[in-house]
Amino acid sequence: MRRTDYYEVLGVPRDAGLEDIKKAYKQLALKYHPDRNPGDKVAEEKFKDASEAFQVLSDPDKRRMYDLYGHDGLTGAGFRGIDSVDDIFGSSFFSDLLSDLFGFGFGFGRRGSSSDYGMARGRDIKKGIGITLEEAFSGVRKSVSLAFYETCGPCNGSGARGGTALQPCSTCKGKGQVVHSRGAFILTTTCGVCGGTGRIIMEKCPDCRGQGQVMIEKSLEVKIPEGIENEQIIRVPGKGEPGPRGGPPGDLYLVVNVERHAEFERNGTELYRAIPVTFPEAVLGKKLEIRTFDGSETVKIPPGTQPGEEIVLRGKGMPALHGRGRGNLHLVVKLTVPRSVSRKQKKLLEEFEKEE
Repeated sequence: MRRTDYYEVLGVPRDAGLEDIKKAYKQLALKYHPDRNPGDKVAEEKFKDASEAFQVLSDPDKRRMYDLYGHDGLTGAGFRGIDSVDDIFGSSFFSDLLSDLFGFGFGFGRRGSSSDYGMARGRDIKKGIGITLEEAFSGVRKSVSLAFYETCGPCNGSGARGGTALQPCSTCKGKGQVVHSRGAFILTTTCGVCGGTGRIIMEKCPDCRGQGQVMIEKSLEVKIPEGIENEQIIRVPGKGEPGPRGGPPGDLYLVVNVERHAEFERNGTELYRAIPVTFPEAVLGKKLEIRTFDGSETVKIPPGTQPGEEIVLRGKGMPALHGRGRGNLHLVVKLTVPRSVSRKQKKLLEEFEKEE
């Protein structure tokens, strides 16, 4: 992933709406499209940069992550960026997008040899997973239930009944793509007859009905690292849906939901907890046993402590993701006032008030 400012790449302000972002990308894609600039490596890089910027800024989740944490946030969430033009033309996201932008009624196919066809990558799976704050503190392994399509065993993903042959597609002549000329552009698109495989199933597999995939349910154990924050995304490579016709699988993206805690509040790596203190304890001082995520901790309340003051326990907060140290635990003093007192307590308080 190149460390370019996506807003500068598209030439839009940071508060730009989706339509402005899309319009800016369309202009750049038209200008730097490889078919319009054959052999021009500079134009190709600009086309990739613009496509990567649009991929991030047009997605609300990616854009929020980028605005908050920059490129590091996207990398931590599993975003890999665009390394080659093939990443663009081989992506279903850009297939639909470029089709819409250039006014064609079809998607873009992947650029490459006919051996590429039939090996399309499977779809990514996005799923939410809930954990407690304690689990976010220590890290945890969770079982995730998934329902998705898997490669059909009897036909090995070909979609054809076992032993039957696949015939070359007569429309694309087995290439999986059809070439279209439109003005200055020569564009290749996925063949609508064979779906880009270059082959036609003559006798469909009865188990998957020619789809090459069957729906299954299974559980997967996933490691949630310590220090994970609410709404952060964990990418599990290769655990998405298998690709059609035996193609490589997509990825699994887990959106982590950290539940609110009854006693502790979190702000990044900093933890906050209110500790109730009586009036005599605040005036005279006292040692209290406080529960932390590390265990019990003895805390000294200094004499004359005021309500709302903080006692900071260094290094007792949340761990940072990827082992980059720990935050602090802030104990916020909360003065407790009894709703009723005994006669003796009342008398002592009245004497104390006279002394004041």
